[in-house]
Amino acid sequence: MPLKRYGADCALIVVDVQNSFCPGGALAVPGGDEVVPLINHLSLLFENVVLTQDWHPAGHISFAGSHPGSQPFQSVELPYGRQTLWPEHCVQDSVGADFHPELEIQHARLIVRKGCNPLVDSYSAFVEADRATRTGLAGYLQERGVKRLWLAGLATDFCVAWSAIDACAAGFDTTVIEDACRAIDIDGSLSDAWLQMRQAGVKRLRSDEV
Repeated sequence: MPLKRYGADCALIVVDVQNSFCPGGALAVPGGDEVVPLINHLSLLFENVVLTQDWHPAGHISFAGSHPGSQPFQSVELPYGRQTLWPEHCVQDSVGADFHPELEIQHARLIVRKGCNPLVDSYSAFVEADRATRTGLAGYLQERGVKRLWLAGLATDFCVAWSAIDACAAGFDTTVIEDACRAIDIDGSLSDAWLQMRQAGVKRLRSDEV
């Protein structure tokens, strides 16, 4: 087992590695399960590991089925802004909401559940989609003296990107480990996400550079 390289001022944020986002899941990200062995290895390098978990109530506002006549991947205007509609996924206490069975979670210091408000989606681990409601993760990390973050998980162009951008906005030195992520890539969303992350100050590297 490799020695930890990163101490108390660093953290690995593992985003939404859940059954719904892996092959066979309701909102499967292509190759989503391929990140699991790599994340398991990376997590051994960090003293602080935080997991995020999409945790939607049934009938969540982001589900296409909650909007009669709508189809998954359409967009609608909601009180907090534009919302992509998704297939029903990561419903609380369902198999889809469980972490991938091979993801090693026993050494995680914290699990952040998001998307719990039935009327507001939450891609980011830090701020919900209304851009006002905070999850408390930034405060937790700051209280522990964490200054540098590395992100991995699913999906690069949604929950990883939003989390990374918000991490930078909260003052953390933030890096996305690109080969430890996979993307949905709807209509160029992946290239747009990388552009937005770069503009926000997010760094990008591969796992062999960590």
